[in-house]
Amino acid sequence: MNIALQKTLELLLIIAIGVLLQRKVPKKEQLDGLKTLILNVALPATIFLALLKIDFNLKLIALPILALLFNFLMFFASRYLLPLFIPIESNKKRRTLSMLIPSLAPGLSCFPFIIAYLSEEELALAALADVGNKLFGLLLLYLIAMHWYHQRKTQKQFRSNKTKLIDLTLTLLKEPINVVIVIGLLMLIAGINLSIFPEFIQNTIDRFSVMMVAMVLLFIGLAVRIKWREFGFMFQLLSWRSGMALLFSAIVLLVIPTPSLSVSLLIIAFPQSACSFWPFAHMNAVDSLEERDQKTKKTFDLNFAVTILACSLPFSTFMIIGIFHFGNSIVDPFILGGIGLTLVMVSLICRLVSYLRPIVKNAIVEKVVN
Repeated sequence: MNIALQKTLELLLIIAIGVLLQRKVPKKEQLDGLKTLILNVALPATIFLALLKIDFNLKLIALPILALLFNFLMFFASRYLLPLFIPIESNKKRRTLSMLIPSLAPGLSCFPFIIAYLSEEELALAALADVGNKLFGLLLLYLIAMHWYHQRKTQKQFRSNKTKLIDLTLTLLKEPINVVIVIGLLMLIAGINLSIFPEFIQNTIDRFSVMMVAMVLLFIGLAVRIKWREFGFMFQLLSWRSGMALLFSAIVLLVIPTPSLSVSLLIIAFPQSACSFWPFAHMNAVDSLEERDQKTKKTFDLNFAVTILACSLPFSTFMIIGIFHFGNSIVDPFILGGIGLTLVMVSLICRLVSYLRPIVKNAIVEKVVN
């Protein structure tokens, strides 16, 4: 059997087992427990091991800058380009989309597939790129959310939120995955590797790392909940996001020569990560402030945000598995750009179908009557 197909079937089987276990883990709190283990133990251990195995050089700084550039481009695209493809009347839904569309959550949606299909070296590069993405998602999107909120607020409340910004920064530093990235980078720059630790610590980190892929895939299977009533709109929206990300990757591959197929696949897969939970946390914070202010007109639509987050993870999983499965066939920038453009146009095709459907229906009715 083809190796790529074999790996794909292995990963899909674990996700399917997770889906079958949904009834055994019905409560959100139980799922949060598994998520906590992944984000605080398995994923940090895997990234720490991967970071200490790469050869550091200053060129690697380009990775977080590239991720940050992607975040900014997607933010402006969601503000000014998306309405041309998917008209959304509600301002709070448009602001919600601007928060979620450019954010990336590679930890749960991309990293397990990088380690399954590529190697620890590519995982380390992805972790470095995620530094730029985190800067955007945790800090810049928070400032943007507060800017929209503070457009009608007083100076006193502004100072109050400066304190919250400091708290947010401290929260960022308290996350195990961020701590291991900082420590790993410092060790890398100092030329220190894993051998400075006693063997039992090395083995413990390694055992946690081994759990990562299976745990994340089970989590995806357990977490996937698709609301079929909203499937059509979400499919248009996420296809547009995925298509724009593929166009970005195609331009990067066209402009920047990549050293290997695996790095090219990394450049394609990383921007396909699911939407991040952090912008939702910022929007939730703004919603709490507005409830305190007894405001009826909200800045964001939290129910809309929850639906996007719920659909984003399975959609990204499907896209990333597809990218790694077809590998060689899609790394050509022109083929990739064509796929991206097709996905972007899906939303226009859906609009055209929606527009033509009543016309065709009326025409058929008139023909039957006559």
